[in-house]
Formats: sequence, structure tokens, C-alpha cells
Amino acid sequence: MSTVSKITEPSMVGESIPENQQTTLSAPPVTFRDYLRMLTVLFKMRIVMLLLMAATGGAFMAAEGWPGLSTLALVWIAGGMAAAGSSSFNQYLERNKDDKMGRTMKKRPLVNGEIPNPTWVPWVSALLILIPVAFTFTFNKPLSFFLALGAFIYVVIYTLWLKPRTLLNIVIGGAAGSAAVLSGSAATGYWNSPGALILALILFLWTPFHFWSLAIMYRDDYAKADVPMLPVHTTPKQAAWWTMSHTAPTCFFSLLLALFPYLGLVYFIPMLFISADLFWKNVKLIRDPSTDNARGLFMSSNYYLTALMLAIYISSVLPSPF
Repeated sequence: MSTVSKITEPSMVGESIPENQQTTLSAPPVTFRDYLRMLTVLFKMRIVMLLLMAATGGAFMAAEGWPGLSTLALVWIAGGMAAAGSSSFNQYLERNKDDKMGRTMKKRPLVNGEIPNPTWVPWVSALLILIPVAFTFTFNKPLSFFLALGAFIYVVIYTLWLKPRTLLNIVIGGAAGSAAVLSGSAATGYWNSPGALILALILFLWTPFHFWSLAIMYRDDYAKADVPMLPVHTTPKQAAWWTMSHTAPTCFFSLLLALFPYLGLVYFIPMLFISADLFWKNVKLIRDPSTDNARGLFMSSNYYLTALMLAIYISSVLPSPF
């Protein structure tokens, strides 16, 4: 794929732009594989998959076992559309800041030239949110509400309001993950299931330390883009302690889920080990708040959420050994 350098217009006549602040533009996609890769990045499909796993966990917790294939199909189609629309909306609104961050300027298609005319993106994003919200409203109003709530929190409260203004932006922004869990439980017809509510709390607690560990890794990038992420305005060690303030209760409430009879020891034993590993990764970050240890915690947080959901799926459908 051909590339060309884009030089941002200087703020003063005659002012040169350092080479490391130039963005490498990619040509628009040509092959099917190029389009698929571009859309995967635009709709943040990795994040969408994490949200769908959380929503599926909410469905299993509310059903206290297998929620049914039709329920899961509804969760994945409606939830996937709404999450993808919210993600692309977020990327469209933040495209100017993404252009200043090394982590995003080369990868995101609204910045690197793969989508040279992005005027269609907000319209498609809005439709991806509105269609499942309107469709599910006709037969499952709680599901419709949590789909809309998740999108509203992520696009309006987090992206437009909190992220540019406060150090604790991701704390409230984490509620979008909680809404995903409750959309899954709502799809079963029992949105306020106690197990699903605790799982929603876990997602609320998990999200900040997941993103703060990433922000410690890319502290300079966030500072350059003038995004007030907490690690930018604290020392790395202080940021590491802030992550622990969310890591510890995440581990506690995750282990607490084992008290539900349909999870039990089959759930508790693997979660005890993975929780201990996550906690230790955060301890290492406190002792040495280096980029490598921040990366270790970030990766461990991804593994943790995956293991948590798999433990819920598997243990809830297996017969209790006791």
C-alpha cells in the first residue's frame, strides 16, 4: 500500500514541523482484506468483542446457566451493532487528537488517510446505535434502555464531556461496560439479577485500571494530545497506586461471585489464581512504575476479563461437583 507524509500546517509562517510530528498517510483500501482491516480498526472490534463477552456474562449470570441461543444471538447482534457504532463515533470525534498521538496516528483510518472523506462515518455510527435501540424497544424495553445508555455514556458523557476535562474521566466512562453487562441480563428478561449487578460493578471497577495502565505506557502521547488522563498529571508511582485502588476491589468482587451456587468452586479455583496474578502485576507496578510493568498489568487485565467471562460461562453450565 502506498504512503505519503502529511505535514500538519504550522502555527506560524515559516515554522518547520519536526519529522517525528508528521503523519504517514496510507492510500484508501483496495482489496477486501484491506477493507476488512480498516473496518476492524474503525469500529474498534477488539473493544466490541470485550463488551460482547461482558454482555454474554451478564446473560449467563441472569439465567443462572445457559441463557439460550436466541438470547445470545440477540445480545451479540444488537449489542455488537450499538458498540460498533459508539466506537466509530468516538473515533470520529477524537480524530484530531488521534493525529497527535503516536499510538493512533498510524493505525486509525480517520487519521492515516485510509478514509479521506469521513463525512459518512457519524451517520453510519448513529444508525448502528439507533437501529438496535429502536428494534429492541418494541419487545424488550430494558434491553433497549441499556443499549442506549451504554452508547450515551461512551459517546456523550465520556468522549465529549469528561475525557477532555477531568483526570477521573475513565472512572465514570467505565459505566459503559456496566451497561453492556446489564444489556445481557436484560436480554434474558431479568436485568436486575444480583449476579449480573455484581458483574456490572466488576466491569465498572475493571475499566479504570485497564486504561490507566495503558496511559502509563503512553503518558507522553496523552500529554501531547492534551488529554487529561490521570497518569499524565500524577507521578507514575501515584498512578500505580490509583490502579491498585481499582485492581484490589475488582479481584475481591470477582471472587465474591463464587458464593452463587451455580458458579461455586469450579469458578472460584481458577479465578483465585488469575486474581492473584493480576494483583501481583499491580504490586510490581507500584514497586517499579516502568513502562514494561505497566504493559504487564495492561495485558494481564485483558487476560483477566477473558478468564472471568470464560469461568462464568463454563461453571454456570456444568453440574456442581458437590
